[in-house]
Amino acid sequence: MSASPTLGVILAGGLSRRMGGGDKPLLRLGGRTLLERVAERLRPQCSAGLILNANGDAGRFRAFTGFVVPDSVPDAPGPLAGVLAALDFCAAHRPDVAYVASVAGDTPFLPDDFVARLHAARARDGVDMAVAASGGQLHFVNGLWAVSLRHDLRAALVERGLRRVGMWIARHNAAEAAWETEPVDPFLNLNTPADFAAAERLVAGEGRTPIQ
Repeated sequence: MSASPTLGVILAGGLSRRMGGGDKPLLRLGGRTLLERVAERLRPQCSAGLILNANGDAGRFRAFTGFVVPDSVPDAPGPLAGVLAALDFCAAHRPDVAYVASVAGDTPFLPDDFVARLHAARARDGVDMAVAASGGQLHFVNGLWAVSLRHDLRAALVERGLRRVGMWIARHNAAEAAWETEPVDPFLNLNTPADFAAAERLVAGEGRTPIQ
């Protein structure tokens, strides 16, 4: 667990168009929902608790233990709105906590040192945010954000209409923390039915040790 108090947020506010719509985190992988799998991996790393960013009727996530926080910016502008919702929630309800760690709701193989290594990267570079990387690719929504960034992020979303996480990060000096992709990429996200089928094979242990 990270030494710095951190609130975790699972981002589940997307429209899941490539999976045919609906709530992707409620899809089952190896008999368990993606949300269950992500929460199980992230919760122990976040000393300030875990929330879920999702829009619409929160009742469909009744199995989730924690607050369900909707976007505060209309028209589903993307994951930046979820990060902003979490930063605002943290400022209002946990003013003693200075950082929020966000993960995509479709990353079931999240590493157990995710938050700690992002904090280490942030402290190393002396910056206010850090993002995860693997296989030479940045995973923008899997990151660590100082709560103090919420005003800048709201201005970017509302006043400048910014939607891409990478464009907002580019305005800041984000630190990077990189992970190996073997035996599995810990940031493998399930965007399509083919991705989901590949994850099912990983969980089933086809050709390697099963991933629980």
